Amino acid sequence: MKDKMSVPKEHKDKAPKTINLALVVVSTSRFIEMKSKIKTSDKTIPKVKKLLNDNPIISLEYTEIIPDSEIHINKTLTKLMKNDKVDSIIFSGGTGLSSKDITYETIEPRLEKKFDGFGELFRHLSYNEIGTSAMLSRATAGILKKKNQKKVIFLLPGSPNAVELALKQIIFPELGHILYLINKEE
Repeated sequence: MKDKMSVPKEHKDKAPKTINLALVVVSTSRFIEMKSKIKTSDKTIPKVKKLLNDNPIISLEYTEIIPDSEIHINKTLTKLMKNDKVDSIIFSGGTGLSSKDITYETIEPRLEKKFDGFGELFRHLSYNEIGTSAMLSRATAGILKKKNQKKVIFLLPGSPNAVELALKQIIFPELGHILYLINKEE
């Protein structure tokens, strides 16, 4: 008798063999540094590049640092939705509670489908590292559709350690599975 393969395992086996990721750091201070030709103090982009060094499936196709601005966030998101080389997008920064944190308000209403489990799991894992401060994050994920193209979007805190946690423990293990599910024809 043939062993039955679990549905998630079957989906993961059918997942894309190459995935291109875009990383957008939303930080007015890092943006000002960059525009002023000062070496940026951003630690998120180098950390993600290092994490992806040995990853044979996921590559970092695009990076950008933008200010905490609805106009910049929307412009960047629109540009990335038109970029056929990008399968998934991470926005790091703007998910907190301060008045300048507007990434969530700008992108969340545009999501076609949201996976609440991502934010719940992220906050649970964060709690193990930073305690009750984890509840202050509005990290979320969902699908954005433009014409026939669907991309997965992750909204993460601006902390490089938070991005690393999300990538290693949630996004890397499931990204191929997610892309298979949102793009399969039914």
